[in-house]
Amino acid sequence: MSISANAHLIPLVDKLAGKRVLCVGDVMLDRYVYGQVERISPEAPIPVLRTQREAVTLGGAGNVVRNIISLGGSVDLVGVVGKDQAGYDLAKQLGALPQVTSNLLTDNSRPTTLKTRYVASGQQLLRADLEVSQAISPEMEQQALLRIKSALEGCDIVILSDYAKGVLTGRIVTEAIAFAHQHKKRVVIDPKGRDFARYKGAYMLTPNRRELSEASGIAIDSVADAERAARQLIDLHQVEAVLVKLGSDGVCFVTKGKDAQHFRAHAREVFDVSGAGDTVVSTMALALAGGLAPEEGAALANIAGSIVVSKIGTAVCTREEIARQLTQDEARQSEEKLVTRDEAAELAERWRKRGYKVGFTNGVFDLLHPGHISLLRQARAACDKLIVGLNSDESVRRLKGEGRPVQAEDARAAVLSSLADVDRVVLFAEDTPINLIKAIRPAALVKGADYTLDKVVGADLVQGWGGQIVLARLADGHSTTNTIAKMNAKKAGTAS
Repeated sequence: MSISANAHLIPLVDKLAGKRVLCVGDVMLDRYVYGQVERISPEAPIPVLRTQREAVTLGGAGNVVRNIISLGGSVDLVGVVGKDQAGYDLAKQLGALPQVTSNLLTDNSRPTTLKTRYVASGQQLLRADLEVSQAISPEMEQQALLRIKSALEGCDIVILSDYAKGVLTGRIVTEAIAFAHQHKKRVVIDPKGRDFARYKGAYMLTPNRRELSEASGIAIDSVADAERAARQLIDLHQVEAVLVKLGSDGVCFVTKGKDAQHFRAHAREVFDVSGAGDTVVSTMALALAGGLAPEEGAALANIAGSIVVSKIGTAVCTREEIARQLTQDEARQSEEKLVTRDEAAELAERWRKRGYKVGFTNGVFDLLHPGHISLLRQARAACDKLIVGLNSDESVRRLKGEGRPVQAEDARAAVLSSLADVDRVVLFAEDTPINLIKAIRPAALVKGADYTLDKVVGADLVQGWGGQIVLARLADGHSTTNTIAKMNAKKAGTAS
């Protein structure tokens, strides 16, 4: 059991750097017009934006490129632009990036995709899109495939960034995946549309909530719904994993043959969600290329996405920002986990609505030892979210006698809160946790195997609302009482 749920990720952040990605997809230019709104137009009930400045940046697959570079990677980019000013500006921006090998094709028959956003006081007022979405011609397909083949051998992983603007045709997707398999390279796809059959054989898909719902036909109202829909895609389209972007609910990571994992969103103020999906797929791909476990990549991708949405515009994330966020999370963790009974009850209800199974166990947890760790690990395995009831100092003295607890309640709570398997800690002053159990209404009530079912406080209540009672195996040879006795005996022997 780790001390912090994310502490082990800190030294892994630098492994995102130094990898080369082949990115194929719909490149576009993002144009931002910034200004102030001081009045309503006399011509129509709309705001008048007094323009102050403009900026352009890479968008779509181009934003994937920006994120990869920001995280320390390099890119071979294959895409299509028009013969126009936006295409010229886009190529110029790519040319200024030494980490990018640009393989842009120019199609005289279509414009470069251009998205113009009008922004005042940090808020978008309007977005205007110039684009076409029909598939590129067979001649363009052939040229794109030649560039993909040429770049594959030197890359570590492949990203297909699909914005449904016509570059990722069925032929390009199918053949790119086949080429990647031949070179033993993983393919990560940020998908679009309702039909994910064309992504068959990819390593991973990264749909958002709406995309997953449309592709699976399942309404995504909870994390459990997301897992069910993701498993359907895995089975139908022969992909290994699905990373579902759930916005304020974080990400749900589902791998073939393994339990799903949910990484909750970090508490950040959301300013702009533009491009956050690009950040997630970029971080995930670099993590896989860097040898990280897919679960570790999902955790880092979730953190990176939460950083980007707190910025204005189509933004990127750096390794330094991810490491800083992880360090801050570790420092805050203990404070955030200690809650009141009412807060625990409210949180448990929110978790239930999201499809989580809420578990509960309780104890004194004085001088935390391996027996306690074993109990907590088994309790966490029986649920999705674990709340631990902790006897207050006053109740411990009544139950254990004077001289106990050895550690005060604030110290015991801090140690419990530092454990990754514990989601929340609640102090209670009564002799039993019955009132706490009534408030939380857990679906799993866990006690040690030294109890019998009829002796577990609250067992009848939990079973009454359809929950289960789990009697955890005890780790032999570990007891706080015995530890204290040994310490006292040693002290007495020294004194004599």
